[in-house]
Amino acid sequence: MSAFTNKTMLRFLFFFLLLTTTLVQASDRVPLNEGWEFHFSYDVRQKLKNPVVTLPHTWNAGEVAEGKMDYTRTSAIYIRNLHVGEEWKDKRLFLWFDGVNSVADVFVNQKRVGSHHGGYTAFCLEITPFVRVGADNKITVQVSNEHRLDVLPLTGDFNVYGGIHRPVTLLVKEANCLSPLDYATSGVYVTQTNVSRTSADVRVAARLSLQKPKATLKVHTRIVDAAGKTVAEQTSAAGKDQLFSLKNPHLWQAKADPYLYSVRTELVDGTRVLDSAEEPLGLRYYYVDPEKGFFLNGTHLDLHGFGYHEDMQGKGSAYTPADYEADMKLVLESGATAVRLTHYPHGKYWYELCDRAGIVVWSEIPLVGPGGYTGMGYVKSAELEAHGRQVMTEMIRQRYNHPSVCFWGLFNELKLDYDDPVPFVTSLGRLAKKEDPTRLTTCASFLDNPTFNGVSDLIAWNKYYGWYGGKPEQIGAWADKLHAEFPRKPIGVSEYGAGASPEKHTEDLKPVDPSGRFHPEEWQTYYHEKNWEELQKRDFVWGKYVWVLADFGSSIRTEGDHDAINDKGLVSYDRRTRKDAFYFYKANWSSEPFVYLAERRNRERTRPQVPVKVFANVREAELFVNGVSQGIRAADGLHRITWPAITLKPGANRIDVRSGALSDTCEWQYVAPAASRND
Repeated sequence: MSAFTNKTMLRFLFFFLLLTTTLVQASDRVPLNEGWEFHFSYDVRQKLKNPVVTLPHTWNAGEVAEGKMDYTRTSAIYIRNLHVGEEWKDKRLFLWFDGVNSVADVFVNQKRVGSHHGGYTAFCLEITPFVRVGADNKITVQVSNEHRLDVLPLTGDFNVYGGIHRPVTLLVKEANCLSPLDYATSGVYVTQTNVSRTSADVRVAARLSLQKPKATLKVHTRIVDAAGKTVAEQTSAAGKDQLFSLKNPHLWQAKADPYLYSVRTELVDGTRVLDSAEEPLGLRYYYVDPEKGFFLNGTHLDLHGFGYHEDMQGKGSAYTPADYEADMKLVLESGATAVRLTHYPHGKYWYELCDRAGIVVWSEIPLVGPGGYTGMGYVKSAELEAHGRQVMTEMIRQRYNHPSVCFWGLFNELKLDYDDPVPFVTSLGRLAKKEDPTRLTTCASFLDNPTFNGVSDLIAWNKYYGWYGGKPEQIGAWADKLHAEFPRKPIGVSEYGAGASPEKHTEDLKPVDPSGRFHPEEWQTYYHEKNWEELQKRDFVWGKYVWVLADFGSSIRTEGDHDAINDKGLVSYDRRTRKDAFYFYKANWSSEPFVYLAERRNRERTRPQVPVKVFANVREAELFVNGVSQGIRAADGLHRITWPAITLKPGANRIDVRSGALSDTCEWQYVAPAASRND
């Protein structure tokens, strides 16, 4: 909770400053999220009264609601003032951007400082030579989310929201400091090796930026436990890695016990602290067995959860901390143990939440193919490949210290009908292992062939049996066949899902046209029941990721209730409605006792006898229809309690389910079909 408090305090400290001016205070981290003038680049009129926006911001936030396939992919300009007082004349100033989508050019006082390509990783630029001390300084950021063949993603079933869609921070540092210029990290890298229940080796490497090198500079590091007690401490010469050996460490046990140490590193000159950084340390070891799946600290942990997009109605990808926290509450409520961060590195705060909550993370770069659509995800060009390597390096270094991250993802749904991507993604796998030999690499394929089996440590597939053809239960036979063909290759399911509208319903369960408008909630629920029934039996499937946590914007979609939305989420785009399938997984994944009446929103019934299904984390429950007991029934192996046929009376019917102090209720209307006439 302390991080939430610190952020709130920072907002309070700076709320009273002028919208367009920040007076730098005696702090080394100053949020620069308020008071940005905004206009599109094509509008070059002088003395234009531009709107003032607060970061994070995207100019596409409202376009999903309009159902626009041609959402705005253009360039825009953000401008604000920064006052630098005389007290900072000997300091170094840096602008740190958590994410600008997808190309940024930064200017200070109308002089170009630098640029960054890629919308989902952070970057940092030193602005010291460009600022005027004792004066206001004009910061200009030109941003573009236009289609380019040298910036990822080239395509994909999601929107590329343009703007400064993550926070911006001013870093105020001494001439000698921990380097924020090493891929926008803190400059401190914490590597854990030889971890067991009895010992752990930890290496701390501090990257420095020294404008005035001195022999007296030292790096002082403490490893502090969750109670604030220092368990290891070391001071060494600047530029030298520090090695620690911890005895009987308290391990990071995912959700069961997400224990975190902190690594506090200082650059010191005598008794003076010049700079400092604090990084999380969650000690754990893990591996994936081709037969038995994922093991954390020697114990099997079934990895099940969601693919997850940073996308919310009315906000797009411009997430605040409160938005991340709301989505994390959904993940935890469901009982998920893992998330796949699709299809790009997510904001820094989300990884911090996963560390604290014990959620295992798959983090991937936006090397994304078109899946079932036309287009290319990869082109063989030096520019694109250099960009891909840059993004991979940025993701790994920026998320290196997060214990929740166990897998680096290389790509999603690349096709083979354009340039052959295999050599490039193979090289990305080698780069990932060079940057971080302690973690496993993986990828998400949708091709029914082994083309990509050798590019990563693990592999997973996006399979939609029961939605894009076939039957939901086929996923079990598919997994068995693949496992038999490649018994030594760990395989996972990176996506499986079906669309649904909580406002569309049916009493006749039958396959749905995925490209049509009618996506009844009941079919999505059935789809997931059948898929999970097969997947939960197979430990060799190392990860099982539902597609997707919540509905999200996808301009190419013209289906379901609303154009430009992918409705496969278990939660609605506005996060107000948990669909029935969400509660099915909550019953199977969570230990929280509850009862939930499924098909509750199918309020108008045309048959006098209907089944009732309850998702529950209890052994048994009793059903009442209009106050009359229908008997007590026990839950099955998928945490469902069913009454095959109850009788409705004409008009309103109250349905109640009870189990001890737990209960749920809904109302159904029985409307008898009009009698047929025989004139």
